[in-house]
Amino acid sequence: WSRGGAMLPLSLLRTATGNPMLVELKNGETFNGTLDSCDNWMNIKLKEVICTSRDGDRFWRLPEVVIRGNNIKYLRIPEEVIDMVPEEDLSMAGKGKGGKGGKGDGRGR
Repeated sequence: WSRGGAMLPLSLLRTATGNPMLVELKNGETFNGTLDSCDNWMNIKLKEVICTSRDGDRFWRLPEVVIRGNNIKYLRIPEEVIDMVPEEDLSMAGKGKGGKGGKGDGRGR
């Protein structure tokens, strides 16, 4: 990304709510639609969706689709959305759940 500041993926997704995006799944299917919502596991809900088969020869129009985050290969989001994302304080990104700390000394004991 060309911006100088840091950006976290969930901040980008939350900012993209209400905007069009393309989602490609690991199996090759693509979904073009408007981002309706997302959660902390990157599960996303798209509205007004056009789904394309992995070989590109079949298309479906769907009113909405929920995609599990671990199936996503990549997302394509409009450039203007990226410019709207607030700067993140990455010094706080590792704190809390999953970060270092808590019981033990971090050596698997």
